[in-house]
Amino acid sequence: MMNKIKSIYKKNEEVTRLLVIMAVWLIFMAFTQARKFYTGMNLLTMAGQFPEYGLMALGGMLCMITGGIDLSVVGTANMASILTVFTLTRLFGADGTMPLAFSVVIFLIAIVIGIVVGSLNAFLISKLGVPPILATLGVNELLTGLCVVMTNGSAISSFPKQYCDFFSGNLFGFIPRRLLVFIVVAIIIWFMLEHCTYGTKLRLYGTNAHVAKFSGINTTSLLFRTHITSSICAALGGLMMLATYSSARADYGTNYTMQSILLVVLGGVSPNGGKGKISGVITAIVLLKMIESGINRFRSVSTYYVTLIWGAVLILALVIDYVSQKPKHAK
Repeated sequence: MMNKIKSIYKKNEEVTRLLVIMAVWLIFMAFTQARKFYTGMNLLTMAGQFPEYGLMALGGMLCMITGGIDLSVVGTANMASILTVFTLTRLFGADGTMPLAFSVVIFLIAIVIGIVVGSLNAFLISKLGVPPILATLGVNELLTGLCVVMTNGSAISSFPKQYCDFFSGNLFGFIPRRLLVFIVVAIIIWFMLEHCTYGTKLRLYGTNAHVAKFSGINTTSLLFRTHITSSICAALGGLMMLATYSSARADYGTNYTMQSILLVVLGGVSPNGGKGKISGVITAIVLLKMIESGINRFRSVSTYYVTLIWGAVLILALVIDYVSQKPKHAK
């Protein structure tokens, strides 16, 4: 029995650790804030909110497995939401009515934006040799600047709200529609990683880019697919933000970049590349939302401490990853 438990733990170390932390946190909340935390409304709120940055984390995971990073997720998300609002206003007017079927076009807009931004990131990295951290940071600043110019730095809230009303609602009264979007995207990425050659090539490239290249892998195509997928996920995250806030602005979700990196690293994806599973990242997404929601239940704890806690957890996760990888490098 013990050998079986050890075997399961070794196969899913990151997930097991996170599940233990989750169990401890849930027990702690049961003893301290059970009436406020364990309510149907709070659980629905948590399930409806984390898809925003959860989608960005799923895309960022792919980039980190290559040994790179995507810092353009928030800029991409805001660009997608702002262009969506402009499109709705132009076609239906500020006070008009949007047919619900037009939501398909909205998602297509997000996908096109993701393809354009992801292609730009991949071009800078694979063709011009710009380090991923600099390329994606520069693209993020470019997108944020464009968003500020397009909106004059203010929020846009006058547009048809049918899309927002639909996706901020719940299916059957208890399943957030934004959660369904997250689940669909997560299944697609899981299939890509675990049941397609893409996942094998991605991990090989992250382990050693030169070996991957000499193995016959088209590394340029691989990077383009990876960054395009990441940017599409970020753009979809922007649509979820739009549904939540019912408005678009250039500086929404500014802390999501750090949060998505935290989630990816905490989920067991190595910043050095070559290692990572979607199960760990999804577990980390759920855990952090539970912790954030739990902290907000304590009136004596300021919400300003949340960012401080996330920064400390990110540093701790990086240290743990470095220590756990060190013996392997020494061999």
